[in-house]
Amino acid sequence: MLQRALKTIPVLLLASLLIPRAAWSEGLRVTSPGSTPEDARLGELNHLNGYFPFKVPATREKWEQRAEQLRRRILVANGLWPLPERTPLETVLHGKIVRDGFTVEKVYFQSYPGHFVSGLLFRPAGEGSNRPAVLCPHGHGGRMQNHGDNITKLIASGDEKFEKSGKTPKLARCAQLARMGCVTFIFDMEGYVDSQQIGMAVAHRLRDARPQMESKDAWGFFTAQAELRNQSIMGLQTWNAIRALDFLSSLPDVDSSRIGVTGGSGGGTQTILLGAIDSRPIVSFPNGMVSTAMQGGCTCENCVLLRVDSGNVELAGLFAPRPLAMTGANDWTKEIQTKGYPELQQLYSLYGVKENVFSKELLHFGHNYNYVSRAIMYRWFNRHMKLGFDEPIIEEDWEPLSVEESSVWTGNHKAPEGGEGYERQLLTRMDELAVASIQENVFEAKKPFQAFQKIFGGAVDITIGRALPGSGDLEREKVQKIDRGDYLEFGDLVRYKPAGEELPVVSFFPTKTEWNGTVVIWIDGAGKQALYDGDSVRQEVKDLLAQGYSVLSADLLHQGEFLADGKPISEQRKVANERQVAAFTYAYNHTLFAQRVHDVLTLIAFVNQDDHGAKEIHLIATGSAGPVAAAARFQSGKVVSKAVIDTGGFRFVDLENWRDPQFLPGVVRYGDLPGLLALNAPEELCILGEGDDIPTLTGDIYKIRGKAESVVTRPGLAEGLKWLE
Repeated sequence: MLQRALKTIPVLLLASLLIPRAAWSEGLRVTSPGSTPEDARLGELNHLNGYFPFKVPATREKWEQRAEQLRRRILVANGLWPLPERTPLETVLHGKIVRDGFTVEKVYFQSYPGHFVSGLLFRPAGEGSNRPAVLCPHGHGGRMQNHGDNITKLIASGDEKFEKSGKTPKLARCAQLARMGCVTFIFDMEGYVDSQQIGMAVAHRLRDARPQMESKDAWGFFTAQAELRNQSIMGLQTWNAIRALDFLSSLPDVDSSRIGVTGGSGGGTQTILLGAIDSRPIVSFPNGMVSTAMQGGCTCENCVLLRVDSGNVELAGLFAPRPLAMTGANDWTKEIQTKGYPELQQLYSLYGVKENVFSKELLHFGHNYNYVSRAIMYRWFNRHMKLGFDEPIIEEDWEPLSVEESSVWTGNHKAPEGGEGYERQLLTRMDELAVASIQENVFEAKKPFQAFQKIFGGAVDITIGRALPGSGDLEREKVQKIDRGDYLEFGDLVRYKPAGEELPVVSFFPTKTEWNGTVVIWIDGAGKQALYDGDSVRQEVKDLLAQGYSVLSADLLHQGEFLADGKPISEQRKVANERQVAAFTYAYNHTLFAQRVHDVLTLIAFVNQDDHGAKEIHLIATGSAGPVAAAARFQSGKVVSKAVIDTGGFRFVDLENWRDPQFLPGVVRYGDLPGLLALNAPEELCILGEGDDIPTLTGDIYKIRGKAESVVTRPGLAEGLKWLE
């Protein structure tokens, strides 16, 4: 490649090199013809079957900084930032069943108004108070999963001990925990057993897109509209789990200071997330999902943003320093003893409680939460919840529940209606509650501007996933310098070294006018080519140079020189998966929008760190780059003095495809494009493409900050450039 060969040219010669314009038609090309930048982002996408190591920070302080960000990531990804209002549960308990040593009651309550969580409550026999409690997310197969005739083989292999209770192992652990004095609640995942308002086909088995559910007025799960609001099955289940803890804590016989959580497989995923974001559980046993390998194969175990630059081991580590245990089996957890567990021990050592994390290898068993694993869990809970039992604790057999005994919905307790109509209603209701929560937490706060930055800014920070590059993160390779008479034209490769990213950059420096110390970064939806008119720079750039500004532009990812065929992309890449679900791609990879924001941050840092020492940096964004610039300006802090942003009237809510290059998860929840523009407050901002009216949210935030005069609108680019002067 040309730029690699140029490394051998002496610096002084390179600095004076003149390239004839004929060699570079339609603007300056930095990479050699037929090539693209050497950028890691052009490689394979990350996916759920990849490798997700956990690198433990060197100090407890650094970990806790990281942990705060990860907890916020989980909440944002699950549509729970800020948490919705805890509406009344309206709990109903009925149909008590008596067994030896415990009772079972049928339970349902409302996690959202009109949305029911169903399950079974196991209580120790007799009267009691201040009892410990355990929440049991059941995982795939449902709480009533029955091994049936396979129980004989399972007993022979050692997976199970009893023919009766071993057939329903998820209820077996509830029964044993109840015998050990724990009030235990096992609740239905969406689509399983009595939870049918959102059916199995949607919650766990969705394959094809559902165009009939794609509407900005009434939408369904896994649509662009849902993803623009961070609405997902995983988020719904996580909220159900939080409300299940609310239910347990509300029981008069429960000691809310002694609550444990345990689930296997998909229930292990729920256990990890709940323990990460809720402080109430004091002991955790997430079985079958703490792994550096496969992260969760179901649609219900993935949501956009969740595992970008992270993984299940690190997320499980958010439980520290509280007691955490698990087992490894002959599945994707088989390497946990050497990949994951040592790092968790290292993390717990930062708190001086290495003994509070435990893992045991059970490689002679397949994927399970079997009799042997349960025995380890009983011991762990006994010790850390101070149950007072002698060890070992031997699980007892019991008479399984019949279908009738376990069914929450009966003649007197009718099952609620579901279906696509209900699905639309639920998501609309969830959106309304989210808006209400934001209103309460931001605009009704004592310090609304600070609250706005925390809520909106905290969400955008997670969604974008990168701040301004630091000193030493960037590298510049000088490629070309051309004397145009009135200005110098440069071609450079600017690299963000930590991520292996490379940008083709052009810049223009005035020679007939003294440089005024200000650099204008100009980005456009078509890339740096937009700054050219044929073979020369456009008149607006010449005007800026004549006024003493220097100007810089670049091709952002999948623009210009990134395009091997020269054709703009109409859809983002996706992970090779038959299921048309955004989370399988964006739970593990930044969106293209976020990556382009990263590129703008690289440009800002490049100028800010340059030895020439720019006094000010201004930002101009035209075409489809306007929303990108709004997010990048916020993420860069106060480095950019003025920004001219052309919105073109764009709104994220109008997107109909989550593969659209402009797709940004959750942005509609946080005010759409006006919310991104508002995050620029109190810095000076000129908005184009909105007519005479400043977007309401943008104007309100600037007013709240006491800087209403710092945001203006202008009818077009010419007027915006005049404002910039």
